[in-house]
This record gives sequence, structure tokens and C-alpha cells, in this order.
Amino acid sequence: MKRETRVTRTYPHPPELVWRALTDPALISEWLMQTDFQPQVGHRFTLRTDPGPGFDGVVQCEVLESEPIHRMRWSWRGGPIDTIVAFELEPVALSDAAATRLHVHQSGFEGLPAVLVSYILGSGNRSIYGERLPRVLDRLAGRTTDPAPAPHMWGPWRLLTAIFAPILRRSTRRNDR
Repeated sequence: MKRETRVTRTYPHPPELVWRALTDPALISEWLMQTDFQPQVGHRFTLRTDPGPGFDGVVQCEVLESEPIHRMRWSWRGGPIDTIVAFELEPVALSDAAATRLHVHQSGFEGLPAVLVSYILGSGNRSIYGERLPRVLDRLAGRTTDPAPAPHMWGPWRLLTAIFAPILRRSTRRNDR
């Protein structure tokens, strides 16, 4: 059993601003998770959030590709998943103003526990790319001064995580043997 997730969003901001939000560790910590990210190929970093069933709250990552203002790929390992996430920026125009279409593709969800986690992450992606990242971009562009609320795993994912917790726990115990 395999699955991947895809998100495409268009932001009324130029690619340089979106790239900055995707690569500045302080900004990533606002819209995604706390991190020690650096946009250099080969850099290993962690993302940290609240722990959950079958997940200690730590995602181990590595920058696999970084083509500034165009494309970036990370490995993403945490809980029962070992995936690749790719960010692609496409310049577009909205009402004759510079804008960016962001494509996010996460692949490599294999096996039942990983596929279940992909649904949990997919649920959170609506908030991440539809609310939190746009809020950071608007603040950077001077359209608002309100900081994005601190990201955490539990918001919309609590119900899905509670439902899948027994399966994730069994899988984690089996993998630890």
C-alpha cells in the first residue's frame, strides 16, 4: 500500500518572499514546526512538535536539493514514515501583480501505518498551507503585524490521531524489535 500527498496554493506574493518563508528557520518555526534548518544541500536538521501516539514529536530531515527560488527537496523521517517532500515555486501573476504558485508533494508513504499518517498530515496541510503560511507571508509583506500562532500537531489532527493510535503503537513496537 502506497500513497502520496499534494498541495497546490497560490499566494499573492513574489517567489522571493515565499522562498524566504520556506528557508528561514525562524519563519519555518512559525508556520510549520520548530527547526534548525539551513538551506544547504546535505544539511541535516530536525523539526519538533508535540509528541503523539507512535510519534515522539521529532522529524529527522536532510536537504536533498536546493535551487533557490525554484525548488527544494527534503527527506522526512519521523514515527512510521520515511518520505521525501518537494517544494516547487512557480511565478504567476494575479491582477498584474507578482504571485507564486507553491506545489508541495510528499511521497514515499508505504505500508498501512505510513498511509494512515499521510491522512493525518493531509488534514494538517490545509491549516499549514491555507492559513499559517499565508499569515507569515502577509506579515512579511507588511499587510498585517499579527504573528502566526505557534504551530502544533494537535489542532485538527486530534481525532484522526486518536482513531489511528492503536495501529501506530502496534507498528512502532513491531519496528523496535
